[in-house]
Amino acid sequence: MKKNKIKIVKMIITILVIAIFIYSIYYLFPIMKNIVTPKGRLVFREKIVQEGAKGFFVLFGLECAQIFLVILPGEPLEILAGMCYGSVGGTIFLTVSILIITTCIFYLVKIFGKKLVYEFFSKEKVDKIEKSKFFNNPKRVELIMFILFFIPGTPKDLLVYVAGLLPIKPLRFILISTFARFPSIISSTLAGSNIMQGKWVNIAIIYFITFLLIIGIFILIQFLDKNKETKKVLNEIK
Repeated sequence: MKKNKIKIVKMIITILVIAIFIYSIYYLFPIMKNIVTPKGRLVFREKIVQEGAKGFFVLFGLECAQIFLVILPGEPLEILAGMCYGSVGGTIFLTVSILIITTCIFYLVKIFGKKLVYEFFSKEKVDKIEKSKFFNNPKRVELIMFILFFIPGTPKDLLVYVAGLLPIKPLRFILISTFARFPSIISSTLAGSNIMQGKWVNIAIIYFITFLLIIGIFILIQFLDKNKETKKVLNEIK
């Protein structure tokens, strides 16, 4: 019975998210055709902003598709949010969206267990993380999660699902998984805001500074990590 319930939950999530995704693409396509031109970008932003809640819902739907079903890269959506709402508004929008979606996934996994996670990711990969000594250490798992969500390129969507199986407090994980993404979110929304103004040099500077910041912090982590735990953890989640 529980297995059937899990199948039904997955089906409902998939149908809802795909429906929202298709509607979002249908809604956005006519106004994104000329987004490479300054006029096209202005038309795109005005359409989203003027639609109010509807425009917000469309972008939120794409964010759901990106996190729930892992069918879209996160970076373009973050840039779109910056283009529509500016660096501050875009950051707030993405932070709230990630907070809501992460909370939903975390508690769905708490309710239905690892079998729900198996519906979205391979059993081997999930079991490997769940049985890892690094992820099962209550004193270290929060720091490990922060590092993994902070570093670009790690499978954050997988970690969101698996977190419900690990010894980490719900509120702490939700806050970590949301705010550790700040460097990526801020740099992308700043880039989106500058795209609207055609300030391409600023965009290059933003990403260069972000790259240096991330590299610097990563080097610092490696220096402080005498037991090379970070490297071992990264190898485990590949």
